[in-house]
Amino acid sequence: MIQKILADDRFVSDLGFLKTAHLFSFADYYDPSNVQFGTLRVFNDDELAAKSGFPNHPHSNMEIVTIVLDGELTHQDSMKNRGAIKAGEVQYMSAGHGVVHAEMNESTAPVHLYQIWFMPMAQDLAPTYAQKDFSALLRKNSLTALISRDQTDESLVMHANVTVYRGLLEEDEQITYTCEPGHGVFIYVTEGTLHVNEVKASKHVQLRITEDREIKIIASLDADFILIDVAL
Repeated sequence: MIQKILADDRFVSDLGFLKTAHLFSFADYYDPSNVQFGTLRVFNDDELAAKSGFPNHPHSNMEIVTIVLDGELTHQDSMKNRGAIKAGEVQYMSAGHGVVHAEMNESTAPVHLYQIWFMPMAQDLAPTYAQKDFSALLRKNSLTALISRDQTDESLVMHANVTVYRGLLEEDEQITYTCEPGHGVFIYVTEGTLHVNEVKASKHVQLRITEDREIKIIASLDADFILIDVAL
């Protein structure tokens, strides 16, 4: 079964310094029918304006993944990490029993990023941090594992039964993904157009797939997308 959610059905807000689309209930947006997909709890498509950001704020018991698509984000936290996350890089932070961090765009151009949260496999873990540049690892017409429970390929490792992939697919090319029992697949299209088991998904469309084990993905236009294999 495939649930298709159109771009116009996302919760979109413009706060001036932040333009965001919440794919799940978050902050001022709450829909009891749209709280999570398995252990995937938050997916925010954010554009943060120049010279702005989020000052220190706390998190706990959440696995947080940040994918920077364009621009540069500066991060600092109570684990004494500080630095820039650039386009093509992925940041992972396990909030564990508690962490405080800040995210700022110190540049003169906007930064476009995805922030994705997962519920951890255990509570009150020690907070951890990792960051990696995947620019040279992305391959056309394939899926690149960015972060996973068991370090799939060259991915980062997280404390959740999840694998996050970035896919680049040229027009008319296709791949087939096999989902294990008890898991579902979430797809969000960054650019281009896909047909997923014959369901069309264009820019900013999301697909939530349950029950289908074999997932055939065909690009009708060059496509860039996120695929998340998540325990249900």
